[in-house]
Amino acid sequence: MGTDNADNEETISSIILGNCLLTARGIPVAGEYEVKNVQAMKIMDTFAVGGSFTEYYAMDFKDDVVLMGHDGPGHIAIAEGKTKVRPLKVYHGKVGRGLSVEMSVKHGPVTCLSVVETKDGKLKLLVAEGESVPGPILEIGNTNSRYKFPIGARKFVNDWNAHGPATTARLGRPHRRQD
Repeated sequence: MGTDNADNEETISSIILGNCLLTARGIPVAGEYEVKNVQAMKIMDTFAVGGSFTEYYAMDFKDDVVLMGHDGPGHIAIAEGKTKVRPLKVYHGKVGRGLSVEMSVKHGPVTCLSVVETKDGKLKLLVAEGESVPGPILEIGNTNSRYKFPIGARKFVNDWNAHGPATTARLGRPHRRQD
């Protein structure tokens, strides 16, 4: 991203907000250059379920939920309550400052989708259904939500990882597995 480059820093300062606005309009955005995730986003948007960029960052074993979120792009059309734009003096572990979007996904049924490359070089869709549930989240300028899966948090993470997906996936609502 470059420091000591005013033009570059000015552009980067609004990249998360811009990506969220594009995402809400159905325009795929490759956060972290993850093209398979953009494919998943386009699939989710085609089924009119949104598609927030997400990855799990914690597990709450007491409540049996997976905490998932990301610093963008979030899909503001599937937000629970009001979406906040939060100025950050430092992006999370990155160079630069700017605006970030803080939201939670609406409570209720959700679908998680990842485009995965198999060991023989083919692509497959990895899908899971769960539920966005209320509870405490980190309020740090990211999309953050709590998800409950029918098979439990621990089994979900183990089963999901067994397929070798990228670190991020797309999360939309409601369920769309049967589509």
